[in-house]
Amino acid sequence: MSQALALFPWAAATWLLAIGVYAIVTSRHYVHLIGCLSVVQSSTYVLLLAVGYRRGAGPPIFYTHPPGTPAVDPVVQALVLTDIVIGATVTALLLAIALQLHKTRGTLDPEKLRPMQR
Repeated sequence: MSQALALFPWAAATWLLAIGVYAIVTSRHYVHLIGCLSVVQSSTYVLLLAVGYRRGAGPPIFYTHPPGTPAVDPVVQALVLTDIVIGATVTALLLAIALQLHKTRGTLDPEKLRPMQR
């Protein structure tokens, strides 16, 4: 039972990645594509948290704990927070580009958008 629970975050990250990539490939709208990209990025959050988790470990605050006390890895937590901030920034930038594309071309369907004519 413990081994199955240890594999659950890895399976969840794989499932999120697979669903997100499938949705990106079959997307017919740029806003939908941006949302699917966020789903793929959320798989990295789950994966990084699974890597940094230690059973029975406490928070990485050593002020009141004696030396040698098990603690989770604070670097992985910082990477997840950085990943969230970068993901939000990229999503906002892509949505702004999609908005400008809709204003200039009138659609967000990749099939209807052709390369600009000279």
